Amino acid sequence: MPLHTGPGKPDERPRSMNPFYGEANPVVEMTEAPPRHRLPAGPMLPTTAYQLVHDELMLDGNSRLNLATFVTTWMEPQAGVLMNECRDKNMIDKDEYPRTAEMERRCVAMLAHLWNAPDPEAAVGCSTTGSSEACMLAGMALKRRWARRNADRYPSRDARPNLVMGVNVQVCWEKFCNFWEVEARQVPMEGDRFHIDPQAAADLCDENTIGVVGILGSTFDGSYEPIAELCAALDALQERTGLDVPVHVDGASGAMIAPFLDEDLVWDFRLPRVASINTSGHKYGLVYPGVGWALWRDDEALPEELVFRVNYLGGDMPTFALNFSRPGAQVAAQYYTFLRLGREGYRAVQQTTRNVARGLAERVESLGDFRLLTRGDELPVFAFTTAPDVEAYDVFDVSRRLREYGWLVPAYTFPANRQDLSVLRVVCRNGFSTDLADLFLEDLTRLLPELRRQPYPLTRDKEAATGFHH
Repeated sequence: MPLHTGPGKPDERPRSMNPFYGEANPVVEMTEAPPRHRLPAGPMLPTTAYQLVHDELMLDGNSRLNLATFVTTWMEPQAGVLMNECRDKNMIDKDEYPRTAEMERRCVAMLAHLWNAPDPEAAVGCSTTGSSEACMLAGMALKRRWARRNADRYPSRDARPNLVMGVNVQVCWEKFCNFWEVEARQVPMEGDRFHIDPQAAADLCDENTIGVVGILGSTFDGSYEPIAELCAALDALQERTGLDVPVHVDGASGAMIAPFLDEDLVWDFRLPRVASINTSGHKYGLVYPGVGWALWRDDEALPEELVFRVNYLGGDMPTFALNFSRPGAQVAAQYYTFLRLGREGYRAVQQTTRNVARGLAERVESLGDFRLLTRGDELPVFAFTTAPDVEAYDVFDVSRRLREYGWLVPAYTFPANRQDLSVLRVVCRNGFSTDLADLFLEDLTRLLPELRRQPYPLTRDKEAATGFHH
């Protein structure tokens, strides 16, 4: 989450207030609005407080038109009712809420089967607040396993652990390396390769490498990283050097796409070198924000000393988490969605989303002003940039103008070694229908004549123009 500093000098200007917010007496009750940056002197009516917050949040726009986020923005009404019924249950209190804990256990078992764990009953897993926490837990397990194998020389000045990954990883991996004092070794992009190169990753490994991260669905362009080839390169490294480097698959998005649409793709626990996998239940797991999942192949992949067994509220509770309180609503919603859809339901939903992405990508390409980098045929995501002959505007202008119509489409520059490439990215999710895709294309087409008449690209501050949201 972002850090917020104080507002500086308090804004004490009077606020314009609708007098009808004061239900009992509109003339007297709300003649003055409450302050913004300090607690009001006294209470107010709940309807008044609601209306104040509600009105300000209207300025956030419509989340369904946010084509930047991977996070679920639509669920069935029944799911919303169920989540509302569970919002007061603390997920960590497994003794007090045993059925919620049982639903979590069932979800882990379902994912273990889905990801082809060699013995699904022996797989170890837990729910998290999202993939970022799941990645932190997986990274901690990798580091602890490495430290245990190198207890004779770690900690020492010459044994600094490192983690190998592509430069396209989600920022949570950079946070992990920073927070847990691990050197991040990143494989840069080259040419038209926008994710990790297996051999380059293997070449970065040494006796201090705790693991390699493979991304099943890069947030930069929606492409799958070649997990099987990555494992093969590390197998060859072990044969040459004896180094046994495990792989963690960050399947924040793809781990809930590939099992249904790309069944022949081998990326999961079928590969012996894959020690752990994470996904976001609140992305293509189709649940509202607040749930992720982390699974380990077996007990050996998750060191026992990382699992806390706490005598809490009268019971022995094993827990592996970075926090100690979060609602059970999202876990209940995940279990609901697994039951509601099943394999065939998930396959239908994800295939529809991919079809929308591929169809929209083709129509964007047919406009003639843009060049596709990806086509939505892996993640339902595609990235595109302006065609070589387009000089009047750039992707930042397109993003800025689309916002005028309510569409949030991020424009951003790729990392090393492709900082010369700036793109737009469209994330298609369940709820972004063919009809909405048609409306998006209509608005984009409507903008092009104006953009083509520009004398040059108008967005000066590229950093401030738009955010890149994972």
